[in-house]
Amino acid sequence: MRIGIVVIMMLFLQACAIFGPPTELDDTKGLSAERIYEKASEEMANKNYKKSVEYLKKLESRYPNSKYGAQAKLDMAYAYYKQQDSAQCVSSVERFIKIHPNHPNLDYAYYLKGVAYFKERGLMEKATFQDISDRDPKVLRQSFLAFKDLLTLYPNTRYGKDATERMIYLKNKLADHELHVARHYMKVAAYVAALNRAKYVIESYPDSNFVEEALVIMISAYDNLDMNDLKEDNLRILKQNYPNSAMFTKGQDTKKKDWWKFWEKASAF
Repeated sequence: MRIGIVVIMMLFLQACAIFGPPTELDDTKGLSAERIYEKASEEMANKNYKKSVEYLKKLESRYPNSKYGAQAKLDMAYAYYKQQDSAQCVSSVERFIKIHPNHPNLDYAYYLKGVAYFKERGLMEKATFQDISDRDPKVLRQSFLAFKDLLTLYPNTRYGKDATERMIYLKNKLADHELHVARHYMKVAAYVAALNRAKYVIESYPDSNFVEEALVIMISAYDNLDMNDLKEDNLRILKQNYPNSAMFTKGQDTKKKDWWKFWEKASAF
């Protein structure tokens, strides 16, 4: 009996050496596009996103022109999103948009692209334990622009409310980043560079929460550059729009060269 088992094992190993290791059976062989899509949807519902992607790829390659082919691309993008693979998600969405420019669910594609970038922002903050407004804001801009495209192309989309709320958040993050850089420039006396950053915030994000500070930085920069007329002009704008600004309520002396430093952290001494 043992000899028989040994012989069988030897024959099996010889077969593997000749033909290679046994391959996994393809359970979609001979199935219709509809049935493969059903299997992918079942895996998606069970949160087996990796397996769902495998089915969707087979569906797309075998039946690219079927009515399920386009939807397979969108579902694949969503599965990548759920796997926290933003790069693959965005790549799939962009391919979908290019191949199916008139698809009825195109607004969802733009929305998913924005959400994928938005989620990447959160993952980066968790990984680095740092607010992303202190870092390269590329992913913030990508998310903002995707939502902007969505609302421009589809102003009445069902995803409009959520996209708008996310854009408000992103707008404040982007403005905060610009001022983070401007604060640094002020500290190193690079007043023209700080001025340009502050101007950009006011021009690009006029309804953000950082316009007041941007005005203060501009006033400060003009003060240090001895451009008194422009300093006074911006002081009037600040007082008109922000009468309760810390600059006024704390009795700051605007003639002192260091009044603009009020946003810096207080000394520990």
